[in-house]
Amino acid sequence: MFSGRVCRRAALRAFVAASLLAGAAGAEAEIVDWEFSGNLRIEGRWYPETAAYPFQRDHASGAVAAPKLYLEDDEGRSFTLAPFFRYDAGDPDRAHADLREAYLLLFGDIGDDQWELRLGIDRVFWGVAESRHLVDILNQVDLVEHPNEKAKLGQPMAHFTWSGDWGALELFGLPYHRTRTYPGRRGRLRGPLLVDDGREEYESGAGAGHLDLAARYSHSIGALDFGASVFDGTAREPCLLCLWRPGTTVLVPYYEQIRQFGLDAQLTTGPWLLKLEAIRRQGARDQSLRENDFGAFIIGGEYEFASVFDSDIGLTLFAEWLHDGRRRHATNAFQNDIFVAARLAFNDAESTDLTISLLKDLDYPSQTAGVEFNRRLSNQWSLRFEATVFLGVAERDPLPYATRRDSFAELHLVYSF
Repeated sequence: MFSGRVCRRAALRAFVAASLLAGAAGAEAEIVDWEFSGNLRIEGRWYPETAAYPFQRDHASGAVAAPKLYLEDDEGRSFTLAPFFRYDAGDPDRAHADLREAYLLLFGDIGDDQWELRLGIDRVFWGVAESRHLVDILNQVDLVEHPNEKAKLGQPMAHFTWSGDWGALELFGLPYHRTRTYPGRRGRLRGPLLVDDGREEYESGAGAGHLDLAARYSHSIGALDFGASVFDGTAREPCLLCLWRPGTTVLVPYYEQIRQFGLDAQLTTGPWLLKLEAIRRQGARDQSLRENDFGAFIIGGEYEFASVFDSDIGLTLFAEWLHDGRRRHATNAFQNDIFVAARLAFNDAESTDLTISLLKDLDYPSQTAGVEFNRRLSNQWSLRFEATVFLGVAERDPLPYATRRDSFAELHLVYSF
């Protein structure tokens, strides 16, 4: 599998770099602390509606293993290894392996400030919004995990952080590009044409080996937390080009060279959290395959009721507006949408919570409703239920229309160790 091939190459680079650094740090280092943790999951996903395209399955059952190993030496240096394995009985292309994390962590002082270096494979998350992390661009989306685009693949990187009372400056060197994962012929949540993610193309002559660069400055001033970022390199979101073959047509991912400026901010005022994510992206193509520089933002907030009817139950309300300057030419389904949600945290011994959400398109009649329920069954076992329902999808709304029959419900039984 392509994802597995990339994973092996990235793993080799990470371990070679980690070994060199460990040798340079001192051959006498001794492991004084270690921890092995993670989770195993059995999952089942069901699609109540008949599939829109041939060969698609009505269910997708499988299992996930996500272990994590942490090692620390007597100088405080550490190495973290977190592989990911998925088996899926419904779609062979959804079965894959990945290295989510495999990095060496070094640290020290610069006067009164501190520095930190992570070298290897890691995941870095930016953003404050609930519905979508617009500014989050370093890691590739693992699209076969979930259509909400929040699951991310591990990314080879050198990540340097310099922090002090003045804030934190982060510098990133990303030497290898990860391609996005896509459902296969038997998978749901896809369009009528299959994506051949083994034939990806790049604008850069260096292909997947182009060195991407990024930087972010973050700081807290009173009740305001903010971050300003810049990324220059290979896009994580490809445009899809048609490739005609005898008897069939497939889509080929094409990754442009882009530059993105990002801003994320959160203001805390009592029970209110006011949030903003905004980007300006240059060099990307729109849905008509024309280069189209654009801006996009998410603005909104959340309000927490600490006690509902004098009980232990907490209620949090969310509201956000998602806007993409390309509007109907946008390459995602969030071109002009309103997101609202309510989360009940029961604050019981079982850590029970329930979230209900609605994403409403303001340009089309499309709506997406969601329900998520989590509960711990014991110290090691927990249960998670989720349902996503696509409502009122119009044919003139091309991206959601492709998955109009793919509403689903899924159940996870999780063993944590």
